[in-house]
Amino acid sequence: MKNYNILSIILLGTLLVNCGDTKKGENSLFTFDNSKFKEQYQPQEALSLEILNSNSKTIDSIIYYVNDKKIGSKKGVDKLTFELKDQKLGYQNLKALVYYEGQNSEATTRVELVSNIQPKLLKYTIVNTYPHDIQAYTQGLEFYRDTLYEGTGNGSGPSGKRGISSLRKTNYKTGEVYKKVELADKYFGEGITILNNKVYQLTWKNNEGYVYNADTFKKEKTFTYFKQIEGWGLTNDGKYLYQSDGTEKIWIIDPTNLKEVDYLNVYSFESKIKAVNELEWIDGKIYGNVYQKDAIAIINPKNGAVEAIINLVDLTKKITKLEDTDVLNGIAYNPKTKTIFITGKNWDKMFEIKVSE
Repeated sequence: MKNYNILSIILLGTLLVNCGDTKKGENSLFTFDNSKFKEQYQPQEALSLEILNSNSKTIDSIIYYVNDKKIGSKKGVDKLTFELKDQKLGYQNLKALVYYEGQNSEATTRVELVSNIQPKLLKYTIVNTYPHDIQAYTQGLEFYRDTLYEGTGNGSGPSGKRGISSLRKTNYKTGEVYKKVELADKYFGEGITILNNKVYQLTWKNNEGYVYNADTFKKEKTFTYFKQIEGWGLTNDGKYLYQSDGTEKIWIIDPTNLKEVDYLNVYSFESKIKAVNELEWIDGKIYGNVYQKDAIAIINPKNGAVEAIINLVDLTKKITKLEDTDVLNGIAYNPKTKTIFITGKNWDKMFEIKVSE
């Protein structure tokens, strides 16, 4: 339990525990037997699904669904057991379609599936320290062909004036900006990622993003988000984009049409994690900054479970402190050196680190 207790302290204020929030069935004719349900379940457990027939109807059969996917059927009021091991974390919406006396009726409820993994606390060592533009309100950071790309927002800089959102290509060793394009004042730039020689950039509350040629920075497309959400962090696994939106969700998006493929709910053990910000895909895992916390959560992209945490609070003691703007945000993995580059909003330094258990 030691590591999990440390993690709870590191992420204090962003953990939301959703105990006791079992939704009652809205149908009064048939209901799920909620007395059989616990407040929370873990993936190694199973649900025992049973319908109450308080009106003594003659039931022919029941078809059961979890998150609108059919999982089985039973004759009469026989119970059905459903294993949770392959479900993504978060609320499981349960539905029973009851056929009785030539009619049918639905019963609904939900239960919460949480992680059974107690995250490990990882160590790190600083390999190098590099200059970083203190005017850059860092929102996205990623290496591509040994060059560092950075997306910035128009947050307040050290002078107190609001900056201009941009997309940059930089020399990470010197901080020199090779190429830059700026967004109009009304657009607040957010996360970036590079896939198939295209740079994808989000905006915060404008509900739109952009696709650029990675070499020329020519804008090739403006796209509208698949639903009304905020744009936060962005990364990719070589096939799909992964977008955070300030909630516990990370959306999986098809880069060809920018539509939703699926989503994850991020959980640290029994607690939901909101405000996962800048994202980076490293060796099959999602590394995510937690907004306003000096830590990185390492997330399993298959189910949303936080498997480890890197506490980077000591890095904030090595930068020039600025009021309200010195938030850790920026993760870039360099596959050539197999090291991770870390910075923050208006930080004057960027740190190259190696992580170990």
